[in-house]
Amino acid sequence: QVQLVESGGRLVQTGGSLRLSCSASERTFSRYTMGWFRQTPGKERESVAVIDWSGDTTYYTDSVKGRFTISRDNGKSTVFLQMNGLKPEDTAVYYCAAAKKYGLRKSEYEYDYWGQGTQVTVSS
Repeated sequence: QVQLVESGGRLVQTGGSLRLSCSASERTFSRYTMGWFRQTPGKERESVAVIDWSGDTTYYTDSVKGRFTISRDNGKSTVFLQMNGLKPEDTAVYYCAAAKKYGLRKSEYEYDYWGQGTQVTVSS
């Protein structure tokens, strides 16, 4: 069982930056594809960014390309989401997730473990 703990969410003004972190309890963290998702009330959970086990390959949803960067430190079992140029529409609860399957996994149904979420609020 992999435990994931997110941190870094808070209230920020439009145009500001945040760095989310997700720490994993699993020593074999490097085996997992890691993803960041977000969800707002009444909407489905959305894939924001995904990174493969090596960190060499990434995926971003169109709305965050050029603004968000996903990265990982396998030695510290941590995945990050650097968010720049934040907009009010980025307001959501952000979740990190781990998938056992290799490759870029974009669907929430392909992920095996989830964190509890961290709230990001961008004021206009």
